[in-house]
Amino acid sequence: HAYENSAYYRKKMEEKGLTPDDIQGVADLHKLPFTYKKDLRDTYPYGLFAVPMKDVVRLHASSGTTGKQIVVGYTREDLDIWDDIVARQLVAVGATEEDKVHISYGYGLFTGGAGLHGGSHKAGCLTIPASSGNTERQIMFIKDLNATILCCTPSYAAFIGETLHEMGLTGKDIPLKAGIFGAEAWSEEMRQDIQEKLGIKAYDIYGLTEIMGPGVAYECSEQNGMHVNEDHFIIEIIDPETGEVLPEGSEGELVFTSITKKAFPLLRYRTR
Repeated sequence: HAYENSAYYRKKMEEKGLTPDDIQGVADLHKLPFTYKKDLRDTYPYGLFAVPMKDVVRLHASSGTTGKQIVVGYTREDLDIWDDIVARQLVAVGATEEDKVHISYGYGLFTGGAGLHGGSHKAGCLTIPASSGNTERQIMFIKDLNATILCCTPSYAAFIGETLHEMGLTGKDIPLKAGIFGAEAWSEEMRQDIQEKLGIKAYDIYGLTEIMGPGVAYECSEQNGMHVNEDHFIIEIIDPETGEVLPEGSEGELVFTSITKKAFPLLRYRTR
């Protein structure tokens, strides 16, 4: 799909003397060129899209914290997949159609709000699109609307916990039972603090805007590491200095290849 529909990828593969026939399985992935964030910036805004723009139904963008923003696109099918992989985590942490999901990620070009919103719908939960800010009001809605699952950044979850205690309340005074927190790094110590203050189990969610958004990988109820959605993404670990693929169990740099994305497929994207 990338070779046939992305002039940029076709050129990169031709430069290496490759055609899709040279890639017969995961063992052949190393033959493909890496994709770097620089490639996304150099082709901004639409140079890496692999479908006609009439088939793109939504755009999102990175935060731009490490330089120029990058823009990604989604077909209707891409959005269905995104909804599905986020719904998997909700179910994996115990969500059912009885649950009410309070989403305090930012909405807009940032993928957080839209990603969890779509997953909540797909799982059949009642979705509360609160967005971020006005924390006391958020706590009021969590209480009054009987929200059971909170979705936001871990730092905002910690702030909600602090505000709750400043209001003279504890985790026992709110109906929350679980939280799905991503978009920034957080420690095990921070997880314990959030769980204690809000009276919940706190789960990690992983994703980059470039790859899809939240839901590329997620924790389940065991809270014992991430599950990668391997029917949609192939993951490699490489030596960041040499680019050599390392054996399973090694530490190194994460590299992702999309295998179902239509609008914005990525081959061997180096996450750094």
